[in-house]
Amino acid sequence: MAKKAVIKTGGKQYVVEENQEIYVDRLEGQEKIVQLETLARGDFEGGDIEIGSPYLDVKVEAQIVENVKGDKVHIRRFRAKSRHRKTKGFRPYLTKIKITKV
Repeated sequence: MAKKAVIKTGGKQYVVEENQEIYVDRLEGQEKIVQLETLARGDFEGGDIEIGSPYLDVKVEAQIVENVKGDKVHIRRFRAKSRHRKTKGFRPYLTKIKITKV
């Protein structure tokens, strides 16, 4: 089976494998290759898992593909019996990364 890893970036955790492209919160900096904190890695279906406390010494390498803006997120507030409705929204800044080494 494919080797997978659990990484942490932007306060969120993602299960990734090599050559996978994912969107994460905006990563600052000009470097094209980033190293992400690894919480666990191994063959999850086979049972061969390495778990850190809290992180492993090995880091996952990823390549920054592009910086984009995500889809609009709508925030709506409603209060019953008072005709109060409020709508806001924003588009989050995201970074598309490709996992190169697990």
